[in-house]
Amino acid sequence: MKQPWRNLVLLLFAAAVAVGLLAGGNLGAVDAEQIAQVRHYTELVEAAHANYAVDDVTYRDLVYASIGGMLRNLDPHTSFLPPVAYDSMRERQQSSFYGLGIYVGTRNNRLTVISPIEGTPGYEKGIRAGDIIHLINGEPTEEMNPNEAIRKLKGPKGTDVTVTLLRPGLDEPLEVTVTRAEIPQETVRHAHMLTPETGFLWITDFSRSTGGEVARALAELKDQGMRRLILDLRFNGGGLLDQAIAVSDQFVPPGTTIVETRGRIDSSHQSYASTGRHEPLGLPVVVLVNGGSASASEIVSGAIQDHDVGLVVGESTWGKGLVQTVYELSYGAGLALTTARYYTPAGRLIQRDYSSYWDYYTGYDANGDNGDEDELPPVDQPESEDRPVFHTDLGREVYGGGGVTPDYVVELDEDPPIIFRLRTRSGFHRFPFEEGVPEGVDSTDWQVPDDYLERFWDWIVAEELVSAEELDEALENPAVERHARVRLRYEIFNTAFGLTEGFKAERQLDNQLERALELLDEAEELLERRMEQDRQIRGRSQSTGLVADGAGVGAPAFWPAPNASREAASQPYPLNRAATASQSTTFQKAFR
Repeated sequence: MKQPWRNLVLLLFAAAVAVGLLAGGNLGAVDAEQIAQVRHYTELVEAAHANYAVDDVTYRDLVYASIGGMLRNLDPHTSFLPPVAYDSMRERQQSSFYGLGIYVGTRNNRLTVISPIEGTPGYEKGIRAGDIIHLINGEPTEEMNPNEAIRKLKGPKGTDVTVTLLRPGLDEPLEVTVTRAEIPQETVRHAHMLTPETGFLWITDFSRSTGGEVARALAELKDQGMRRLILDLRFNGGGLLDQAIAVSDQFVPPGTTIVETRGRIDSSHQSYASTGRHEPLGLPVVVLVNGGSASASEIVSGAIQDHDVGLVVGESTWGKGLVQTVYELSYGAGLALTTARYYTPAGRLIQRDYSSYWDYYTGYDANGDNGDEDELPPVDQPESEDRPVFHTDLGREVYGGGGVTPDYVVELDEDPPIIFRLRTRSGFHRFPFEEGVPEGVDSTDWQVPDDYLERFWDWIVAEELVSAEELDEALENPAVERHARVRLRYEIFNTAFGLTEGFKAERQLDNQLERALELLDEAEELLERRMEQDRQIRGRSQSTGLVADGAGVGAPAFWPAPNASREAASQPYPLNRAATASQSTTFQKAFR
């Protein structure tokens, strides 16, 4: 294996030099100094491999370590992707994979089925929520992390995988052989009505199918009577840049800017505008964000905020304003290289300071507290005084740096300590499976009876999850009983009615969602002001571009683009730039 890894050293640095030359616009020959630097590096690798005191150091170890050290000097998001990581990244971007069709997670330190997906091979074979996956093709799962187990459950289409299940109530393990099939990898995890007029849409990622998924979900919600929307981007770490543009295109006026990218080379300067390809929503929108919302999520929330077509509520986003181009290298590896910064329509760069990587990832460089609930941090306070101020289409102040600051800052309520402990120890998940579910769980109106809750309290003490004294003290806080009822209801509904109903049940504890619902009227007022501004700019004899003439907010959307953008609408989005390393095509993405 010596020669291939020596070749990889040369290949990586040749690719780096080639990319550097292209970036600088110089297509000439590599000069003597660059050749000397490559030779110097290979000599160092050879010396370390031959003489390092630890006898099992490999060329691969040395190459990977040196690459990591080199890239760390650039920025937090430029990274080398070993073959496994590169394959995993590409798989996450796809719209489907081949597997069983089950959601799995760790419960009580065991790999557990959270829910099968209806119509998939796992569902048809009778795999149930709560089943413990004991073996995968005869291999124990106790020492596997969830990602490793998921890789083993996936495989080529039409191949078999045998799982051995431990099912509550059965004395013997249950062996099931499942034939892998294509499973949709949906990024719109939940789309349903919260009230007769209010839709809810939760996007978990931005992959190749996200734009189409959102379009279909919005159409279905409008068919169900939706006249206002909660768009949930919390804990969405980003994804593909073109899909952030495709989603934003469905909310902002045609012809208006969605995002701009700017880098060191001319080709990185791009401005992406709404094309009018999708019928814009034209309804009041509140976008939920938090510190886990990054990258593509910040592009969408920033565009909606800057164009005043919706309010942003929650906690400040991560603050990742860098765009990576992913280059495919030999040996199945990849390089995610930062090639541009992105800017919101108002001109904001929302990238946080990363001069200290420790501060960047721990959050110690955050701009102070989020401020008082429901208030933007005043400009004269320390957390915002050094941040550049920009203005939305209506002239509202917004800030650059430090992520997207919500219009209304609302911190998520934390679980009481005893509830948090019971969740981490899988108490709420285990109890219904081990002790049974009461009769009468036949509709989503079901509530946890008092006697069932008392059984739960007795059980957690008997299982030594908490002591009797700790329980008595905790129950002095009324919130503990409320949280316990909701958590039990969530686990029971996941099994009885599916993940959507379980998710709805759990939202009873979501104070950020509760505040978003309260702010929908204000979002409607904001949209009406945006409509009036549009009328004044275009003239009252023309369509406002927001809703059909003569209609109010909430009417069917009719947002015609100007002539120029009508022509642009017939053209596809600009193709991703091509890389020269290994003559591969690149995937440009807002990459966390």
